[in-house]
This record gives sequence, structure tokens and C-alpha cells, in this order.
Amino acid sequence: MRSYKAKAVEPIHLPPRDDRGAALDAAGHNVFNLASEDVFVDLLTDSGTGTMSDAQWAGLMRGDESYAGSRSFQRFREAVAEVMGFDRVVPTHQGRGAENVLFGTLLEEGDAVLNNTHFDTTRAHVANQGADAVDCPVEAPWSAGESGQFAGNFSIEAGWETVEEYGRDAIPVVVLTITNNSAAGQPVSMANVRETAAFAEEIDALFVIDACRFAENAHFIKTREAEYADAPLADIAREQLSHADAITMSGKKDALSNIGGFVGVRDADLFERCKQRAILYEGFPTYGGLAGRDLEAMAVGLREAVEPPYVQERVEQVATLGGLLAERGVPIVTPTGGHAVYVDAAEMFPQIPADQFPGQRFVCELYREGGVRAVELGSFAFPDADRPEFVRLALPRRTYWREHLEHVAETAATVREKADEYVGLEVTWEPPMEELRHFSAELEPVA
Repeated sequence: MRSYKAKAVEPIHLPPRDDRGAALDAAGHNVFNLASEDVFVDLLTDSGTGTMSDAQWAGLMRGDESYAGSRSFQRFREAVAEVMGFDRVVPTHQGRGAENVLFGTLLEEGDAVLNNTHFDTTRAHVANQGADAVDCPVEAPWSAGESGQFAGNFSIEAGWETVEEYGRDAIPVVVLTITNNSAAGQPVSMANVRETAAFAEEIDALFVIDACRFAENAHFIKTREAEYADAPLADIAREQLSHADAITMSGKKDALSNIGGFVGVRDADLFERCKQRAILYEGFPTYGGLAGRDLEAMAVGLREAVEPPYVQERVEQVATLGGLLAERGVPIVTPTGGHAVYVDAAEMFPQIPADQFPGQRFVCELYREGGVRAVELGSFAFPDADRPEFVRLALPRRTYWREHLEHVAETAATVREKADEYVGLEVTWEPPMEELRHFSAELEPVA
């Protein structure tokens, strides 16, 4: 049973099927181009789409909108220090702002950045600095149904192979993304956090944790790593991050806010450099492109995110959706991760080759059949990566109920039943930066 009750509601409706088809055609078969009012259940992302608590809404009223040195920034900084263990923090408008501030400070052309798996904006920010984004995942997440308990881990073996290829001097940064969003949202063990930190230290690289879903990852450590079975969740969450030299954070995930992000660093010199870059791209270092009320909401949300009832319900709701899909024969990655269920579209549509984007076809048909919006994270989103054809169903935090999940599962089952009827898609227009094409590219069915 949920540990909260609804205090405000937003009406939603399912448009008629013909209207959904027309909207999909007008959007160029890209659900990013749909209007939200045309979507019934929106699982495009869990970033900034959740429901804030009454305490967060109360915090909005406390917002100090002073340009410099606001009280809201002080309360925000105290929350980051308490929950995440970083005293030096630079706020940004969201997670990609944090990536720009940190990677723009650290990287040069010709560098390589290692990551358990780069997400789309992370990869794009590395590429934007002229550096190479190199994924070093363990192999388990790449096959639906074969993932291990910590299939999001960084492969130390792959890391050393990359060192041999590029040389130590060309690798200034090693990143660990927790949970591993691009690898089916799979968690990372505390043991792997330590191992990756030691690896980064040995090659003299800065160890950065992408902490967007740090609380969810801590829950998996508590439930799957025997050493931490009796440890308080908040202590586990903080210990993960204690091994990092720096963190990037989207407050739109595990700070439970609709906007915001930040960089946390330990080194005083790096802190000053990040502040100067933030002034150029984000705003003065005590507001970072945010209103004071947004800083207040993040401060409250960070503390709420490490409360055991919340995070347990969060992870269990994702598992519930996964179970409903699996019962109906929809191929998913198991065990489910902390924020989303990942469907294997290649298994769903074996007749559609990767270069015709079976994942994007599944995304389109989910919308056409039931007004459900999801996102493709396969060959369309990652054109130069050797990746499975995953579709992510990301659950907003504290937003949907079981009836919504049942609708999603029934919609996916309907698509599966018609799988033989579908053909692939081809791109008719895309933006110059290939790493970000899935946000705005347009497609049409293959003739």
C-alpha cells in the first residue's frame, strides 16, 4: 500500500484511435513531437515528470530569489552535503547543464571518457568536447532475461582494454552511472563502485558518478548485497558517493523535482573552474539558472528520496509493471531496474532489421494502440553504438496507479499480438548532431 495519498489531480483522456494515428503521422513517427494533451499514459521519461510532495510545494513559497547568496541556495547546499556528502556544489538548470559544466572544464579534443554506459546527453557532451565516449559495460544487460543482480556494473576488464588502446594520459575521466540507465536501468554494486574508484585512481583519472538515480541504486545494494542488508538506506546512498571525486546530478530524478541539477566536487581548484564555467552557461553559482524556489524543492526532495518507504514503493511499482508485461508475453529485461521497464523490440519484431528501427516501431504502435508514450533506446537513439533494440517505459515518480500500469501492459500485449503486421521505419530528416537525433528526427514507414 502506498505511503502517501493524492492531494491534487490532473485530468487525462485517451484520444480516439483515428486522432492518435493522425497525431503520430503529423509527428513524423517520433513521439517526442507529440503534444502532451494527445498522450494518455506518458512513460517517455522519469526526468522531471514526477509528483512533488506537499513539503516541496511548501518549499516553493520559501524561495529566496536573490541573485547572489540566497537563503535557498544555503539550504540546498546543506541538503546536498547531508544526503550526498559534497560540500562544494554548483547548481545548474538540469543534469545536462551539470554535464556541460563539468566535462567542458575537464575534457580536451582527443581525450577518451570511460563509462559503464554513456546515456545520450552524456555521450553528446563528451563528443561536443572532441572526446571519445567509450562504454565499458558488463555483458549481461544486452540480452533480455539474462541480466544479473548487478548487471549495470562497470567492466574493469573492458576499462583496461581501453587504457591499452588510448593510453593513460588520454583518459582524464572515468564515469559510473548509477543506476545504469542505458543498460536497462540495471543497478551497480557497492563492490563495483569501489573497484571502479580504484581503477580510476590507478590510471590517474578523475572518478565521476552520475548520481541521477543514487537512491534507487542504494535500494538495490541494500536488498541484493548481503553486507548492506541491515544498513540504513541513507547511509548506503551516501557511502556510494563517498568514493567519487565528483558527481553530476539531475534533480529531475532522485531529487524528486520538476527542474534542476548540480555538480558536486571535492577539489577546490576544480570547484572554482566549474563555477566560472557555470557563470558563462548557467548563471551565478548560487542560483545556476534556477529560481530560488527550485533550489528549495530539490533540497526537500533529496531528503525524501532516501526515505525507505518511498524508494521501496518506487522500485516495486516498476517491478509490478514488469510483471504485468511478462505475464502477457512481452519480452522484457529481467530483473527490472529502478526507474523503468525495458522491452526487447528485436525479439518482439524479428522481421524488422536494426537499420529499420524495430524499437521505434514498437514505440509508435504503443501510442497508436493505447495512447502510451515510451522512448526508443536502441539503434535510432544510439546510431554508432552496438546496442540491443530496447524500448524504455520510464515511470514518473509518485504519479500513476496500478490501473494505468494494467492499461500499459494490455496495450503492449495488443501490439505483440499484431507483431507480424508491422514494417520498419526510415529516417526522412535528422539534425546535424547524430547523437541527439532521436529528440527531433522524423521518420516514415518503409515502403
